[in-house]
Amino acid sequence: MVYKLKYHPDVKRSDLPKIDAKNRDMIKGAIEERLAIQPEAYGKPLRRTLKGYWKLRVVMSRVKLCNVFLMG
Repeated sequence: MVYKLKYHPDVKRSDLPKIDAKNRDMIKGAIEERLAIQPEAYGKPLRRTLKGYWKLRVVMSRVKLCNVFLMG
């Protein structure tokens, strides 16, 4: 099953522009290759008020980790 990706408007407007292009592409690739296809295999389910959403860790050279939330 392929999930439809929907980004929060704040992510597009304020978070993504702060990340350099190389790391932004890495994050986008990880989301599209992992969370969009099998979130339960690669992501970690969130709890409480964010139940139903998933977190994915993407390790990068400068940024230690990045939490990406799949909203849908």
